Amino acid sequence: MPKDRFKQLFQKWSLVGKVLPLVLGIAGLKTAAHLADLEVMELNTLFTSLVAGTIFLIGFLISGVLSDFKESEKLPSELTASLRSMWDDTYTIWKAKDSASAKELFDYYRMLLAALSAWFYKKERTLILLEKISGMNDFFVLLEKEGVQPNYLIKMKSEQNAIRKMVLRIDTIRDTSFVGSAYAIVEAMGFLTGIGLILIKITPFYASLFLTILVTFLIYYMILLIKDLDNPFDYANHGEAGTEVSLKPLHDLEKQWGL
Repeated sequence: MPKDRFKQLFQKWSLVGKVLPLVLGIAGLKTAAHLADLEVMELNTLFTSLVAGTIFLIGFLISGVLSDFKESEKLPSELTASLRSMWDDTYTIWKAKDSASAKELFDYYRMLLAALSAWFYKKERTLILLEKISGMNDFFVLLEKEGVQPNYLIKMKSEQNAIRKMVLRIDTIRDTSFVGSAYAIVEAMGFLTGIGLILIKITPFYASLFLTILVTFLIYYMILLIKDLDNPFDYANHGEAGTEVSLKPLHDLEKQWGL
């Protein structure tokens, strides 16, 4: 099997591997409760309402985190586009004026891109990265002294500001969790649903066991999925796997710039 294909399959089924031991554990408890005659509850509308409420809360949570995730998918590409735009403008200035400052700025862009890649993996502090983004101002001053047209400098300053905004936005997304109390209640309801499924008597037993496995798998899989989606930039712990946003645009730029 090709390496890329194996990686895709691993990313696709990684959450199943995480939730499967829990589901099997609940299935084992259900079987033990049945053999020990501990199924002391009857299926009723109150329990089905509990399951429906849990699913409703899961839907509420996933709708909240998906909005941030969809925005996050765009940020690496937009970061790359801003860097490429600044590189192109600098290249035009260098060719037109044979500017020494413009030539030095190419090396600064490479350093900034390497710092960005390290920052995504939390190997670079946000404040240090912001200082490096502001460090381009020194080159802009030199270019202005060399008589570069103001429209070039204005455009490059605009792209610099866009990069700063995106870095701050990414930092906020990865360091801010969705409503913690909502996670707490849905986890509690998932736990209670699991306990209820273990103690409820449904005949025949194999149908009861199947429903127990199915419901607990769906609930806990969705809880783990939501937590994973809540931080789409968690490369420091998981690398570029699972539901993390792809950094391919930045990696392609690194190859183009010889990093």
